[in-house]
Amino acid sequence: MQLAPAQLQAHLGKGLRSLYTLHGDEPLLVQEAADAIRAAARAQGYTERTVHTVAGAHFDWSEVLAAGGSLSLFADRQIVEVRIPSGKPGKDGSAALQQLAESAQGNDSTLTIVLLPRLDRMTKQGAWFGALENFGVTLAVEGIERSALPQWIAHRLSQQGQRVRQGEEGQRTLQFFADRVEGNLLAAHQEIQKLALLYPQGELGFEQVESAVLNVARYDVFKLSEAVLAGQLARVQRMLDGLQAEGEAEVLVHYTLAEDIRALKRVKDAMGAGRPLPIALREQRVWGLKERLFERVLPRLSATALENLLQAAHVVDGIVKGLKAPGWPNDGWQALHRLATDLCRECAPVPARR
Repeated sequence: MQLAPAQLQAHLGKGLRSLYTLHGDEPLLVQEAADAIRAAARAQGYTERTVHTVAGAHFDWSEVLAAGGSLSLFADRQIVEVRIPSGKPGKDGSAALQQLAESAQGNDSTLTIVLLPRLDRMTKQGAWFGALENFGVTLAVEGIERSALPQWIAHRLSQQGQRVRQGEEGQRTLQFFADRVEGNLLAAHQEIQKLALLYPQGELGFEQVESAVLNVARYDVFKLSEAVLAGQLARVQRMLDGLQAEGEAEVLVHYTLAEDIRALKRVKDAMGAGRPLPIALREQRVWGLKERLFERVLPRLSATALENLLQAAHVVDGIVKGLKAPGWPNDGWQALHRLATDLCRECAPVPARR
């Protein structure tokens, strides 16, 4: 049974199942979902808890299987948590998880919680994950996208009795807050809690938020790719500065930008050869959010623009590896800024005519 995180509280209010599987790469949201399940379990008499962290190829799964069938003298009900940080239980773990899932049926004395990182499509098709899904409840705990982050912050503030001002100032406050905490939801949660300690319930002004919220944003190259293709120039420049400050490798940032340019060129060439855009995207393995971004920008990108971007990517490849190029900065990060800016401007949405 699949369940969305937003449905969890209502589900728990109707009663507990004996097996829950949480998978996602956002620690705060996974922790909060697991805490909600534990709280509901404690209210129903699950007073004992054991935690098993799967580490290494020689993990003893027999301990996990035995834990589900043994109760102490001091508890009638227990919680058994199985944490698999790698998301790969291995051959023995696969068999053990299937057995664990089957034995959970009708077991009112043991509540099993399996915690996993974000899983790819192939992993979800495995027999062990299928067993967890068929015999229990699974929750895919997705992160908060940048576009949804201001609203998430506003909701969290409202839960502690605070709100930003109405109108343009309030929107500017939320956008500023989101820029400061992007990619670091756990720190965002802490910054929101800090505002509750600093200021009373009620309305928050921009100056109050600006003076209190630290810059705890964390960036990754995959989000950089999405920002570039979306034409978000200010955000792209901020992300590049953040990646440089965090010590990200220049060659990895370049590879991400260059791969997007190559993919755009391949799809554009396929379209020129008569392939429909959806088929060309599928053939180049472009899907999800990136597929929607490609669909928006490709009709407006000329073959000449893509040729120029491809040549620029080739030049920057040499710069980040120590070579020099006439007319280009010698510093790798400055060259990356220029390449990203050129691509971003080509992908920027066309302003609507008044």
